[in-house]
Parts: sequence; C-alpha cells; structure tokens
Amino acid sequence: MNFFAIVIALALEQWKAFAWRGDVQRTFVRYARALERRFNAGARQQGALTTLFALAPPVVIASAGYAVLSEVHPMLALAWNVAILYVLVGFRHFSHAFSAIGDALKAGDAISARKLLAAWRGIDASAVTAEEIPKLAIEKGLEESYRHVFGSLFWFLVLPGPGGAVLYRCAVLLAEEWRGEALTPIGHQRDAFGQPVQRLVYWLDWLPVRLTAMTFAVVGDFEDAIYCWRTQAKQWPSLHDGILLASGAGALGIIIGGPLTGPTGEPEFRPELGLGELADADILPGAIGLVWRALLVWLALLLLLTLSYWAP
Repeated sequence: MNFFAIVIALALEQWKAFAWRGDVQRTFVRYARALERRFNAGARQQGALTTLFALAPPVVIASAGYAVLSEVHPMLALAWNVAILYVLVGFRHFSHAFSAIGDALKAGDAISARKLLAAWRGIDASAVTAEEIPKLAIEKGLEESYRHVFGSLFWFLVLPGPGGAVLYRCAVLLAEEWRGEALTPIGHQRDAFGQPVQRLVYWLDWLPVRLTAMTFAVVGDFEDAIYCWRTQAKQWPSLHDGILLASGAGALGIIIGGPLTGPTGEPEFRPELGLGELADADILPGAIGLVWRALLVWLALLLLLTLSYWAP
C-alpha cells in the first residue's frame, strides 16, 4: 500500500498544488517559535525537551490516525497516507523555482534569475554573477530534492504509517528554525538550544543521504559520482550536504561550489565539487532529470518489494 500512496501523492502534487500545503508547515514553524520563546533558557536540556514537545504531537496524530483508520478500512488508511504525503512530499517544493531560474537565464534575463534565486534561497543574491546562478540553483535543487522527496520517503517507508515522514519533515523544520547564533527574544543564544534537534537530523539523514547519493551515481556517471563522493564530500562545511552535492555534481559531469561573490562584492571561497565543465544554464534540465531518474529507481525497487510481498 505504501507504493500506491507515494504514487498517488506525487501524481496529485504534479496535477495541482494547493496553497494551504505551505500554510500547514508555516503553522508548525509558528508553533516551534512559540515553544522556543517559552522554553529557551540557553541550555541543551531545554532544547532536547522542547524538541520532544514539538515533535510528539504531530507524529502521534499521524501515527494514531493511521492505526485507527487501518482498523476501520485499509482504503481509509491509504487515503490518510496520501493526504499526509501530499502535504510533505513533492517536486513542486523546488522544481518550479528551479525551472523559472533556468528559463530566465536562457532568456538572458539575469536580473530576474537573481531575484528568483534570492527568494528561493532566502539570501541576498544581488552581487551574484550570472555565471554563478546556475551552480547555486543546482546546489539548492539537489538539497531540496533530498529534503522534500528522498529523505521524507525513506522515513515514510521505514517507520509504520506516515509517522516517519512527519517526524523527518518536522525535525528538519525545527533544525532550520533553531539554527544559528541569533539571539532569541529573551536574550539567549540559539546554539546550545538547537543542538539536540540538529543532532537528531544528522542521524535521521545518515542512511538516506548515502542511499540518495548512491542512486544519483547509478542513474548518472557512476565512476565520477563515487570518486567525487569519496574525495570531495568532506571538504564541504556540512558532510551530508557535501555527499549529496559531490555525488550529484559527479553524476552530472559538472563543477559546482567554488568561489562565490558575496553580498559585499568580495569573493567567498568554497571547495569545488564535481568534475567536468562549470555548471551553466544548459545543465539545469539535466539536473531535474537526474532527480526524476533517481526517484523512478526508488519507485521501481519499492514496486518489486510490493509484488514480492503479494506473491504466493
């Protein structure tokens, strides 16, 4: 049934994405901020307990709803899974922005591409050059494809019911919200408070990141992807992001990372990832194709497992 839930949810998401899907996640972020204002006393213990308070309600609701509906009728449980996956998983979370940036670059409109990139990444991209936009878009696209597709689907499949997918997406949202050195309204640093959920996400990502990177290698240039993963990933500030980006760049036969023009116009030096030519606008459709092929591999394997389970 998991296979059908995933396929139906992805089909619905490609057919039509309703605005309220984003409202659900923004509601959770507001809930997380309220918990932080109330419980952040600047210590790891408060962060760990607040993480538990934040994650437990949505995970319990998702899992309990599935268990109850399964007892009533399997089709109701399937509908419940589809609804939750429809909210959490999908290509539209990143593919539309990715495609819009590519279209703007092909039309020679670097200004619009820069604005789209800034809105998507949530950073100041006013000083980014037209040559740097494609590699930044590919970096963001590979990371978002993992967060919104592969990571979420992995935990949906591993844990019973939709609780795993809810746990993963909510933990990622918490980690993003409680990251950095910014002061909270009551004057405490976020670093210690956010460490428990950051560590949780690290371990939730450990296996699915590597499975996703391996799938990128299988559907792309295998030798280059594995070589870049082994030799370049550790150079990136985040190991898991480095694994995804290095394997993805190697699979595509391009170079990403490298120097970047910062908001002040001064260069920011980053490691280079990948092999081949520098990423340009022409490679953007290929990056989306890489993600689609990787997803099809996952679905094909899941279908085989489903058929083997049903076989007499």
